[in-house]
Amino acid sequence: MKRLSILGATGSVGRSTLDLVARNPERFRVHALTANTDAAALAEAAKACGAALAVVADEGAWPALKAALAGTGIEAAAGRAAVCAAAAAEVDIVLAAIVGAAGLEPTLAAVRRGTAVALANKEALVCAGTLMTAAAAASGAALLPVDSEHNAIFQVLEAKERIARITLTASGGPFREACLETMRGATPAAAVKHPTWSMGAKISVDSATLMNKGLELIEAFHLFGVRPDQLDVLIHPQSVVHGLIEFIDGSVLAQLGPADMRVPIAHALAWPERIETPVTRLDLAALGRLDFAEADRTRFPALALAEAALAEGACRPCVLNAANEVAVAAFLAGRIGFLDIAGVVADTLAAMPAVPLGSLDDVDAADAAARARAASFVVQRAAA
Repeated sequence: MKRLSILGATGSVGRSTLDLVARNPERFRVHALTANTDAAALAEAAKACGAALAVVADEGAWPALKAALAGTGIEAAAGRAAVCAAAAAEVDIVLAAIVGAAGLEPTLAAVRRGTAVALANKEALVCAGTLMTAAAAASGAALLPVDSEHNAIFQVLEAKERIARITLTASGGPFREACLETMRGATPAAAVKHPTWSMGAKISVDSATLMNKGLELIEAFHLFGVRPDQLDVLIHPQSVVHGLIEFIDGSVLAQLGPADMRVPIAHALAWPERIETPVTRLDLAALGRLDFAEADRTRFPALALAEAALAEGACRPCVLNAANEVAVAAFLAGRIGFLDIAGVVADTLAAMPAVPLGSLDDVDAADAAARARAASFVVQRAAA
């Protein structure tokens, strides 16, 4: 039986993980669950799975969490340090699913502990990929990708010397065929309406701009040790083929599966074994066709910005991510337009120098500076 902690238990990935845990009680025992602010949902999840510890990052939510868990025997804690302590607890695997840069420190704490980490937090590698992979090498921690695309590559991976190209697929999002004028007037409600995946608002907007795919390219660079020019993106609206590897002999291996996050989560949790999932089985005959197209970097400049940041290295991916988080939040709040998201990111990248990141403090400093600069560009665009 594996002991498991889930960072970000109330989000979509966390809930899917808990569903799999409930279906496999003989395989998993939950030690800790964490959430950002939702004390009620966290308490219910902790009681349902019999967790030993529940931690809410927002210290203001601690009284509500403590009250909800009174008499259950489940320990309640709060604050950033408590989340990191939960991440570093002695378990067999940590599912890291805290959205955004807030997940970086606790994920690194789990990696430094030497625990296997099922990684659903892109930003951990985007912002601090070199630090994360160096810590994993030093501690012996296994980094097990949970994103459907990276998990697909992981499943068909061979020695990097044999790899010619890695291709990640993207559905194209809700604006795959939209013109720039349509996207200029896009509302948050339209942007979060993903055609194939059920995800949170921020990730759904990233999918609509294709920034999500850009962040995944940066993540793949750190996970699989290939050069930036060996990474590519294909638009694939059916979301059936999740990733492909072309090898030096011309062979191409791809991983296919339904658009259900429980498949890659189950693979990461059970690795190196497999467990059953309740997902709808893939029926290629019923599907009938699979379509692919080049990604349009003119209509979706966020992808090109991410590729450039990866090529430049240093702090550029961290700046890209921070600016994007600020811009997406402003868009969801109705302060800027959909096309302004990439504009804010581009302005922030242009305004900040490329500096190396040698420590987590350096990452935090670059992140904070980029957020401040991006916020100023949001104000300018909102006033225009």
